[in-house]
Amino acid sequence: MEALNHKARTRQRILAEAAVAMREQGTEGIGVAALMKRAGLTHGGFYAHFASRDDLVANVIAYIFEQTLEKLRSSLQSDTAEGLSQFIDAYLSMAVRNAPGESCPLPALSGEAARLSRTARDNFANGVTQMQALLAKCLTTLRLPQPDVLAVSMLSEMIGAMALARACPHEQHAEHILLVSRQSIKHRVGLGENITAG
Repeated sequence: MEALNHKARTRQRILAEAAVAMREQGTEGIGVAALMKRAGLTHGGFYAHFASRDDLVANVIAYIFEQTLEKLRSSLQSDTAEGLSQFIDAYLSMAVRNAPGESCPLPALSGEAARLSRTARDNFANGVTQMQALLAKCLTTLRLPQPDVLAVSMLSEMIGAMALARACPHEQHAEHILLVSRQSIKHRVGLGENITAG
């Protein structure tokens, strides 16, 4: 029993380290040798937990989405306009832009998901679908029209804005992208933001 617990804890440690690397650098950030060293484990021990690097990537994507969905559920728990506003502000913030290793995986993974294994793509698609469903549920509670369509549109804009903000080397430009996107989304969902020119 203790051996099984140790193996499960070790697997979780590998997943946690790989999740940070993937959020920061996409799947290219996951090299088996470097990852195992980062986790304080031997390279050979990797195969006791995962069949291949592709298997690890698929499992890390599922793991990351579990974490992201839990944060999203917590943010939208009240199903109120205030909760939605806080979620939009938090997601499209400079703090999230500057800490990719701790935030939503979608900006880092969206561009490369199509090139991943079938299992990894399925896990990615499942995570996106669940995020959209949680947003749509909140939007339905707030009685907004076409909540499913709006959820897809909102999530797409948020992911794109964050990806662009992270790609911009100039903080002022990145901050402007995030500000305009926050205002645009809030305006569309009736949270009273006027869009700042500039």
